Amino acid sequence: MFKASYKKHTLKFREPSGTSRGVLIEKDTYFILIENEAIPHKVGIGECSVLKGLSSDDRLHYEETLKQVCNDINAFVFNPNKELEAWPSISFGIETAVMDLEKKGVKILFPSPFTDGKEGIPINGLIWMGEIMKMKQQLEEKLNAGYKCIKIKIGNNLFENELKLLAEIRKLYPADILEIRLDANGAFKNSDALEKLEQLAGFGIHSIEQPIRQGQWSAMERLCKNSPVPIALDEELIGIHPYRDKEKLASYIKPQYLIFKPSLLGGFQATQEWIEIAEKSNIKWWITSALESNIGLNAISQWTYTLNNKRYQGLGTGQLYTNNIPSPLVVKDAKLWYKPGDWDTAFINQQN
Repeated sequence: MFKASYKKHTLKFREPSGTSRGVLIEKDTYFILIENEAIPHKVGIGECSVLKGLSSDDRLHYEETLKQVCNDINAFVFNPNKELEAWPSISFGIETAVMDLEKKGVKILFPSPFTDGKEGIPINGLIWMGEIMKMKQQLEEKLNAGYKCIKIKIGNNLFENELKLLAEIRKLYPADILEIRLDANGAFKNSDALEKLEQLAGFGIHSIEQPIRQGQWSAMERLCKNSPVPIALDEELIGIHPYRDKEKLASYIKPQYLIFKPSLLGGFQATQEWIEIAEKSNIKWWITSALESNIGLNAISQWTYTLNNKRYQGLGTGQLYTNNIPSPLVVKDAKLWYKPGDWDTAFINQQN
């Protein structure tokens, strides 16, 4: 028999981090702890991470639902992807906590050369929205750290200023030296999105995430068909659960890329369905974290390594917080590494 509990934790950003949906200063997350009498004295820890205004389960009674799930954990633990389809972050938390428990709670869910500390995962450097001078400072730091791929969040400044920033970057770093990904978080209007994409095309942009707001399949299909900049879908995937609906989205919109955030999609099993559909449809893809603590990031990064996807992954978010969970995850030479060592999960393991 399984038993479960949870603990809430408020992550504090080192610096305010801007997107087109607002500025992030702190973020609540929930750790779910699962035990089984068949594995005595061991605890598996997973993370239920919700992004305000983005996660499909960001709604009233979230914590009450999590409490109810913990109280009746044996009804959910064997197939959380289906039993908790409407609560994808809780599904992800349970799935990874059970994996951790099965591995005796040592946080090695997918043993590999990555968890042995022998190989790192190439990642993109993330440039948050803000004043242009602040964005330039972030950019300089990432380039000095050796990043060959950067992701810039746009849509909250004057578009003309963002074009100037891209022009400055390209003067110093041509497309064969530096890969530039953009993330608009749905900030463009339908009426001028194509015009903006045509202006961006002159800077050798690798791709742009979610140029317009999600849920507008016809408008997005037209953009994917006509845009000179390859389009990647991210938010568009959230809340799409049945396999047939995933297939319908991919075949109708026909994006150039899909970006997968397992904690927003319901976990690894649910994300694996998306990967299968993407590869059948000749759509390229990569994995990113969704501002989880190191607990969730660890699970995602270990799983990502096993997929053998050679593109730059979006897994560099562990350094964002002042009070993250101390872990063996480190970023060095523009790669995420797991340097075998100790985790400090003492406060999580304390009873509520």
